[in-house]
Amino acid sequence: MPVTQSEIDVLNKAIAAGERRVTLGSQSITYASIGELIQARDDMRRQLVEQTPTPPRRRTQMYYGGRGYK
Repeated sequence: MPVTQSEIDVLNKAIAAGERRVTLGSQSITYASIGELIQARDDMRRQLVEQTPTPPRRRTQMYYGGRGYK
């Protein structure tokens, strides 16, 4: 199941408020501690980064076309 930024935002709001109960969509989850909630948020961030395609790296090539003075 793909992770969205809005789900991560819900977890961030719960962490900031000190709440352990979070509702994502139709599912309600109660975490044992704030630390466990932070772990879940970090895991969701990692999943979001993995599912986001990375743009191709930009390659710069330099050419020297100067004159060969003696």
